[in-house]
Amino acid sequence: MPPPAEPIAHGRAGRSAVLLVNLGTPAAPEPRALRAYLRQFLSDRRVVEIPRLVWLPILYGIVLTVRPRQSAAKYASIWTPEGSPLMVHSQRQTQLLDEALRRRGLDVDLRLAMRYGEPATARVLDGLAAARMERLLVLPMYPQYASSTTATVFDDVGRWLAGARNPPELRTVKHFHDRPGYIAALATSVRAYWAQHGRAIDAGGKLVMSFHGVPRRTLDLGDPYHCECHKTGRLLAEALGLAKDEYMVSFQSRFGKAEWLQPYTAPLLHELGGKKVARVDVICPGFVADCLETLEEIAMEGKQEFLTAGGGEYHYIPCLNESPAFIDALADLVQEHTVGWPLARAATAALEQEALAGRARAIALGAQD
Repeated sequence: MPPPAEPIAHGRAGRSAVLLVNLGTPAAPEPRALRAYLRQFLSDRRVVEIPRLVWLPILYGIVLTVRPRQSAAKYASIWTPEGSPLMVHSQRQTQLLDEALRRRGLDVDLRLAMRYGEPATARVLDGLAAARMERLLVLPMYPQYASSTTATVFDDVGRWLAGARNPPELRTVKHFHDRPGYIAALATSVRAYWAQHGRAIDAGGKLVMSFHGVPRRTLDLGDPYHCECHKTGRLLAEALGLAKDEYMVSFQSRFGKAEWLQPYTAPLLHELGGKKVARVDVICPGFVADCLETLEEIAMEGKQEFLTAGGGEYHYIPCLNESPAFIDALADLVQEHTVGWPLARAATAALEQEALAGRARAIALGAQD
């Protein structure tokens, strides 16, 4: 619930706000922190759609007893002096995007929230409300829509709105899996990596595009996630000039015994290694910032899977992170989704007026000469 409202200063213009939301991260690579994080994450009905009577005994009796220690060890292997890689990259992305928006003349209050853990969405929205938020754009940092990711962000924001005395005008970005700027940013990052390290396809290998997996039943129930991942893969391959047999799309992070979207990344890498493929390059287009699933599961475990099976070279291509092309793509999304908002127009108009005044001064100085 939002805090008690301060006295309203009538007549003061409201602010436009943009909220970036990513998945979240434990506060530390320790079992206690992982237990708190996993409890919140795995209690979300959209993340685990098993009936509560079946799932909760499993969650509290087995998963939260065994998995925190295992996950803590994995997080420790990728933790940096600055903290969680996901948090570090997300904070940098927010700062760079804020600078990019201001260069474009967009006067917005930009904030970062995490769906699970801190900074919690409700707390960030409380702060924006205290700063006179009148308009809100929610931008989940998931390029491909899934009910277990994007929709749960909307749920979280919706719960806060339900308790708001004066809720803001709301706009959302559902997905950006096929946006030209996003695809161009991915292609730029791959080309930059290849320019330094060569290309797997030149050695007769493959580019593997690994997306986070979801249960197969979500596709049958209507989630467009599977299709959007394949569209991203196709568009990226086209941007890179790859033939159909030079790249593969796969899905990682399977959890439990149910069928998930296939092919699974780990068995695929093992199969390629068993075929003595000379080299594979692996990229994770569905993650916009490096995290446990990319740095540990793909860069470490995936490499071991491929090499142990007999494969040649293994290369992990980092996520977009602070890529200038990706920051520009995010700025494009924000600018397009805030069209018509008064403060955005006012800020742009102010810059235009300043430019006109500058030209007028130059003309006047020229006339004096």
